Amino acid sequence: MKKNVLLIIALFIASLNLRPAINSIAPLLESIRSDLGMSAAVASLLTAIPVLCMGIFSPVAVKAGGKWGIERIIGLSLVIIGIGTVIRLFTNSVLFLVTTAFIAGIGIALIGPLLSGFIKQHFPNHVPSMVAVYTVALTLGAAFSSALSTTLENSFNSWQISLAFWAIIAFVAAVIWWLFVNQQVKKSAYTATAGTKVQLPWGNGKAWILTLSFGLMAMLFYSITAWLPQIIEGMGYTKNYATIALTIFVAVQIPVSLVLPILLKRFPSRRLWLVVESILELVGLILLVLNVEPLVASALIGIGAGGLFSLNLLLPIDATDNAHEAASWSAMIQSAGYVIGALGPIILGWIHDATNSFVSAVFGMIVIVLIMSIFQFTATAKRRVNTFKEKAQDSGGKQSIV
Repeated sequence: MKKNVLLIIALFIASLNLRPAINSIAPLLESIRSDLGMSAAVASLLTAIPVLCMGIFSPVAVKAGGKWGIERIIGLSLVIIGIGTVIRLFTNSVLFLVTTAFIAGIGIALIGPLLSGFIKQHFPNHVPSMVAVYTVALTLGAAFSSALSTTLENSFNSWQISLAFWAIIAFVAAVIWWLFVNQQVKKSAYTATAGTKVQLPWGNGKAWILTLSFGLMAMLFYSITAWLPQIIEGMGYTKNYATIALTIFVAVQIPVSLVLPILLKRFPSRRLWLVVESILELVGLILLVLNVEPLVASALIGIGAGGLFSLNLLLPIDATDNAHEAASWSAMIQSAGYVIGALGPIILGWIHDATNSFVSAVFGMIVIVLIMSIFQFTATAKRRVNTFKEKAQDSGGKQSIV
């Protein structure tokens, strides 16, 4: 029991570090662009590069986890995130700042798919609850970094210090991970099955459908994360108002992550909640286009985005039978999915530079929501009957992934 509590605490604190290196950028973007002379397209790379890294390096994470153990690689990843974040203190050029985004992105990329395997291995009968712990912590990290970045900039009169501040959490998390996990778990799930060949399901049609669903979700999520303050400022609102909107977008995802597992116990259908969350995100984007209550629009988009992220994390775990498969499917889905997602901020930045407006880009996001919904329906079209029965017996309850 004590061991499980320590693992949960370590999982929570590690997950806090998956977004600050990305979300701390948006509130400071105008200051950064002014000091370094960046165009919108180049500035978008500060969000796009970490997301792209999540795509490129996810397969590496699975192979490294298979060789050295997922717990060790997660601990190393936290150190890498800390290094990529703390050196932002010395930023004096566009190239240097982009390089820090790349380093932090590698650390984030290594953690992502391995946490799914970690959850599958250590909490096989509590997957939705542990995914909630993961997503709540991730969202808290995103919320705090979004809300406090401007305050830190004003307090220290430096956006460099504001960006570098979040390295503290990463290094603290690395120490806690070592004490609570690496010292408690003597043999990794992967180390215990070192003879098993780690393969990503590139030839599996279901895995590709889940990948496209995840990729379109990520494209929307990171486009909004990168550009929501600028979109709202372009409507004539103040920088503080736009920062509040971004904070709301992130903060509302916390209760969504907490409530979703409860709702899934009551109504287990993944498809039902995918549809509900997509509709909420769609309504929020329409309100944004119409310039109707941006704070309400941000809240609706955040509720939809938070639910969709959690559900897309659950789908590959539902579709697999062990920690090996869960990490492999998650690695493939996040690999190709985040590459798709990385295109979102870049495309929005390009559209802004070309039209000096985000209106067309928001219309494009509405179209993406509709296309994403098609893949969500396809992804939940069939029930894996045998796995369903086994999971129902193991959990003593009723569960469906349709």
